[in-house]
Amino acid sequence: MKPMTRDIVAKKEDPLNETEPMDVTAPPKKKGAIRENVEAIALAILLALFIRAFIVQAFKIPSGSMKETLQIGDHILVNKFIYGVKLPFLNTTVIPVSEPKRGDIVVFEFPEDKDKDFIKRTIAVGGDVVEVRNKAVYVDGEKQDQPYAVYSDDYLIPGRLKPRDNFGPVTVPEGKLFVMGDNRDHSYDSRFWGFVDLAAVKGKAFMIYWSWDKEDFSVRWRRIGDMLH
Repeated sequence: MKPMTRDIVAKKEDPLNETEPMDVTAPPKKKGAIRENVEAIALAILLALFIRAFIVQAFKIPSGSMKETLQIGDHILVNKFIYGVKLPFLNTTVIPVSEPKRGDIVVFEFPEDKDKDFIKRTIAVGGDVVEVRNKAVYVDGEKQDQPYAVYSDDYLIPGRLKPRDNFGPVTVPEGKLFVMGDNRDHSYDSRFWGFVDLAAVKGKAFMIYWSWDKEDFSVRWRRIGDMLH
């Protein structure tokens, strides 16, 4: 008799019957170039709007009422955070920080036309008594030393005719400011139209970042970077 032989048959490996599970997760899809660019632009716009609304805003000087401190064609930066965080469009301060002080150069909504922004220097604050006598400014009875003030007209206008050179005395109400332009003989300011509400103040001007002389068609390089005081 022939000896019995044992046939050994090699089993084929079943790739789906392994002891370790297979990772069958699909690779993440890459964002398209157009989508990435749109998202980057949207983020940049939101960041710019946030900075403009709460931190810093740029303004251009269109008139000479603040000469010689500010020239026509100066482009300035205004610190909007220094006087507190306000809700856009409502002018409601939600996080108070500080209030304008005498000498601060402020940007505010013009009381006679809230669509316009004016820039002037703070002369007196709530509770101060302000007066102008023959062009000289007095606050609480003391003559103010204001080296930035410019006078180009030697003629003195009586107060009964016009408040330019003789005004007051008046007491500034609480929550208000009395402001004047540095170009005293050519500034339309609180002497003519009254006080500025603190809620209307947008911020404090602090730097000139660009200056263009339209008459000479040239850049005023020496003014760029000047800090405002």
